[in-house]
Amino acid sequence: MTSQRFSDFDLIKPIKQALQNVGYNQPTPIQMQAIPPLLAGRDLLGCAQTGTGKTAAFSLPIIQHMARNRRTRKSGVVRALIVTPTRELAAQIYQNMEMYSRHLDVSSTVIFGGVGQGPQVKSLNRGVDILVATPGRLLDLIDQGHIDLQKLEIFVLDEADRMLDMGFIHDIRKILVHLPEKRQTMFFSATLPPNIVKLAKSMVRNPVRIDVTPEKPVIESIDQRLMLVDMKEKSNVLMNILMDEEVRKALVFTRTKHGANKLVKLLGRADIRAEGIHGNKSQTARTAALAAFKAGSVKVLVATDIAARGIDVEGITHVINHDIPNVAETYVHRIGRTARAGCRGISISLCAPEERPFIKDIEKLIRQSIPVFSEEQYLATVHLKPAPKPANRPRPKPRNRQGGGRAQNQQGRGQNRSQQGGRKNNTQGQGRRNPGKQRRHGNY
Repeated sequence: MTSQRFSDFDLIKPIKQALQNVGYNQPTPIQMQAIPPLLAGRDLLGCAQTGTGKTAAFSLPIIQHMARNRRTRKSGVVRALIVTPTRELAAQIYQNMEMYSRHLDVSSTVIFGGVGQGPQVKSLNRGVDILVATPGRLLDLIDQGHIDLQKLEIFVLDEADRMLDMGFIHDIRKILVHLPEKRQTMFFSATLPPNIVKLAKSMVRNPVRIDVTPEKPVIESIDQRLMLVDMKEKSNVLMNILMDEEVRKALVFTRTKHGANKLVKLLGRADIRAEGIHGNKSQTARTAALAAFKAGSVKVLVATDIAARGIDVEGITHVINHDIPNVAETYVHRIGRTARAGCRGISISLCAPEERPFIKDIEKLIRQSIPVFSEEQYLATVHLKPAPKPANRPRPKPRNRQGGGRAQNQQGRGQNRSQQGGRKNNTQGQGRRNPGKQRRHGNY
């Protein structure tokens, strides 16, 4: 297939009109190779990196099939199912489905956890042609009897490698039990290690296999930098980096949800506008944070890997690894959030001594060494000086209890207890220890 424009595909006019409306003219390599066999009803096994246009590659044939093969919609009955690992990616696919089918009577909806199921159930009760779902909420609603997959015609498993990384393999197997044997299956993954290939072979039949390697891999468009810093100094170094005017939109990765929350608060105290996005956030909060980041009203988005999957935001100038991932492939996924649409980007990894083995694994995977910069060298390249570290503040003096009123009464009660000795004296000692324990927990 040598089509250079979407108009060359055998797509119906309303779909072509929708593509023109959003300025889509030239298909990407995976779209060029995948759309023709999918329009013909073939199963497909596709390997392509994030951001290569996979969503349109499977969405357009699905929409065309729904439009050309109309069915009376029935409550809970789904004709096409797309399963994807994260809420953000599910919402993004659904938005694209709505955009491509805007001139057609094709119904689509999205379901995921983190929000009440009521509106989702109402939508399902009206009957849907295309359902985009995350595994957990999908299985919940199947078990409750709100979803019927017995008449499913098309099944898509997207981001299969990430699905397995996140521990969804058992959920996927449970979903497969509910699917009819006769169906068209599309299987997409950024990588195809043996366990992924084994899973794919259990799902697809005589598939067309597509492996798309960009002419210029995204990683080659990214200026990668490694900064060796002590763990306790990472936050100070990060704040210095974010003060650079060239950092217009930064995605910062942490290993844990707690670390993301802590970092957002720290940046806020330094007058750096930041929002966090992770699995413990409600879907409303995650959507609001992502919208603010896209709009540019928030400069920094602090994310964990699970929540960041599916983030497709234009203009991310920097990806910063506050914590180095312990899985090398995750590093590639992270930094691939910058350098989109032919632009260049910068990734900065703050590496503590105990994280050096992770860097060795990453360099082995990408087959290149990551240039090492000291903080002074990096800041010199952007004409910045390190921000002065906050001076150590003297501890506040104990509050004077010699005054009258309540303080004096408390002092008197304390003296009475100490004179009594025994159990009450022990209780006073515990009272001194507990506040220290509370302060210690408050630091995390």
